[in-house]
Amino acid sequence: MRPEPSSLPPERARELARDFDLRHLPPAFYADPYPVYDALRTFEPIKRMPDGSLFLTRYRDVQAVYRDPKTFSSDKTVEFKPKYGDSPLYEHHTTSLVFNDPPLHTRVRKLIAGALTARAIAAMEPDLVRLVDGLLDHAQARGRLDLITEFAAAIPVEIIGNLLVVPHDERGPLRDWSLAILGALEPAPSAAQLERGNRAVTEFVAYLQGLVAQRRRSPGDPQHDVLTRLIAGEGEGEGEGEGEGEGEGEGARLSEKELLQNCIFILNAGHETTTNLIGNGLVTLAQWPEERALLLREPELIESAVEECLRFESSNQLGNRIATADAAIGEVAVARGTPVTLCIGAANRDPAQFEEPARFSIRRAPNRHLAFGFGIHQCAGLSLARLEARVAIGRFVARFPEYHIAGEPVRGGRARFRGFASVACEVG
Repeated sequence: MRPEPSSLPPERARELARDFDLRHLPPAFYADPYPVYDALRTFEPIKRMPDGSLFLTRYRDVQAVYRDPKTFSSDKTVEFKPKYGDSPLYEHHTTSLVFNDPPLHTRVRKLIAGALTARAIAAMEPDLVRLVDGLLDHAQARGRLDLITEFAAAIPVEIIGNLLVVPHDERGPLRDWSLAILGALEPAPSAAQLERGNRAVTEFVAYLQGLVAQRRRSPGDPQHDVLTRLIAGEGEGEGEGEGEGEGEGEGARLSEKELLQNCIFILNAGHETTTNLIGNGLVTLAQWPEERALLLREPELIESAVEECLRFESSNQLGNRIATADAAIGEVAVARGTPVTLCIGAANRDPAQFEEPARFSIRRAPNRHLAFGFGIHQCAGLSLARLEARVAIGRFVARFPEYHIAGEPVRGGRARFRGFASVACEVG
């Protein structure tokens, strides 16, 4: 069933905005956060949380913070200490690319981008098509599948595993490790989530130490093997990120800790968000049959369809920054040291930026969504994620034009990463 656009009475919407607390979310929020986002954007677009942090829901405010990485830092060494203490999770999240500023961010990003050039990504497509077609063959033989566990999640694990040249018979634990580590990024993780996340980092690091030692003995092709590039610590790279911190740390090798933690980051970042993109996209197309029919009639719309999936149900709903100086966001003064949450999911449904934002339209243009972030921290793997989604969604819809969701999809139960844990689907 297609979710209906929010049409809450003004007093109820005002109440939702007034009572919103990111650390104490009701169960209904995880199923459908958009009425809350709409209420906040209308009544408290720059919402001050009980802990003093700010929560942004307008497109223009989110983009303004992305545009100013010096004032609004991605570094989490201060912010994450109370959350994680001295733990494996703290070491991981304060060392990985996404939660750092230049020069570490510059060095790691250049190394990754060098293996994700347009040419390198194009070369991955034939193997990706074979992988997807094999999964579709299996689904057709059975007449049903779980869209997440048996399709969407299986694709990025293989692609990122290939990038780091992880042996196929050693990829089994990667998804569970990723889910555990990213689950601990929730605004208010439980003790069980923290325990599971810390155990996952410890096990992941131990595994990678062996993989790195083997790769040092037998290096791969640095043009395609990201792990070999990271170990070598050199290479100019192409693509996104030019102009960011030029000259800072260029050619410097990563420390052992930086190397291991950023390998974890690559596997996690390339896995969970792409899984959600594919799963969200196929569920949304099932809920909007007229758009699915349009895609079947005009398969060349797959690129704009993927962009609309990214906007409409953003895989990553929340980003975080911290003010490094006294500043202002819109009409609100921001004191140095203030944490700021960027609500990507709300910004991508802002009617000031998108006409009829609650409508899913695969012809939407322009579609300047923020699903991949913006500025120097824009996702380094966005071209690869787009390729995976185009092939996976496009070929699934073409093979199974009448597929339908069987029963109620099971949400992943997280605020930061929006996706499904399980979606029963019939294709026969």
